[in-house]
Amino acid sequence: MHSFTIGKNDAGQRLDKFLSKALPALPKSMLYKAIRTKKIKRNGKRCTIDERLEENDLLTLYIKDDFFPAPAAAEPPDFFNASLNLDVIYEDPHILLVYKPPGLLCHSDGRHFGDTLVDRVRLYLYHRKAYLPAEENSFAPALCNRLDRNTEGLVLAAKDAASLRFFNEKLKTREVEKYYRCLVWGMPQPPQGLLTHYLIKDGDVNTVRVYNQEKKNSKQILTEYRRIPNPAIEKSGRCLLEIRLLTGRSHQIRAQLAHIGHPLCGDSKYGGGQGGYCLCAYQLVFSFSDPPDMFAYLNHQRFTLPLPSNLTDFTY
Repeated sequence: MHSFTIGKNDAGQRLDKFLSKALPALPKSMLYKAIRTKKIKRNGKRCTIDERLEENDLLTLYIKDDFFPAPAAAEPPDFFNASLNLDVIYEDPHILLVYKPPGLLCHSDGRHFGDTLVDRVRLYLYHRKAYLPAEENSFAPALCNRLDRNTEGLVLAAKDAASLRFFNEKLKTREVEKYYRCLVWGMPQPPQGLLTHYLIKDGDVNTVRVYNQEKKNSKQILTEYRRIPNPAIEKSGRCLLEIRLLTGRSHQIRAQLAHIGHPLCGDSKYGGGQGGYCLCAYQLVFSFSDPPDMFAYLNHQRFTLPLPSNLTDFTY
């Protein structure tokens, strides 16, 4: 027999979702059968797949040892190999706002392990005793939004499960507004507007294709832009844009601006030339319609990152 005591970061999950994370080696068919045949009990009683767990619940499992992870003493987690270099812009008991530099992955891409942005966040919290993996059944601090590898800027991280669920939902409903600044070739007309297109990702070559009309397997992308007047750069055939993302797809800003004939300067993948592209996620605005009390203090807060030199120094 094995057991799990449900902690605050496990509470609120469906029983089957929690067990799928806590026991990744257990096939779902066996999991569902064990629940049906009362080999998994909640507080000593029969339970169902879709029950919502509560803090301090006791789950008892009469399942073979093979499906349970080895004792923790084995190998240290991957994030122990991460760099301690983490620029924290804002922190409170529930969230972190951190700066992601260009070149750093948000998550592992299957080839790079141990020093991604999420690894650095977990290591930072581990050293402050705000994240103790041995005390968690299924939760680890996570990023709520992500940026492409060579895009820099603000990333929001959740320190607990309730915060992760809340901010993931608010990002979907556009109640977390994301603003970018970028340098592009040409002068988009009109000076401000809403771009509406459709995107298909090609994972084999890590690029996307943008279309004016909906295609099979495409996803709609919505981007607001506004030209920021700056004669010093406009005379060189470039301009500075402020972007507000209304959807958040891979390469959305880069591919969509290239599609309308104004690629990011230095974005070799989408026709903007060489040198590294100029794109910074510089601002997040929280505009919640119905925040619970635990997040009311964040409502209407605006967090702004100083712009990097490639978007402020136009002497080159």
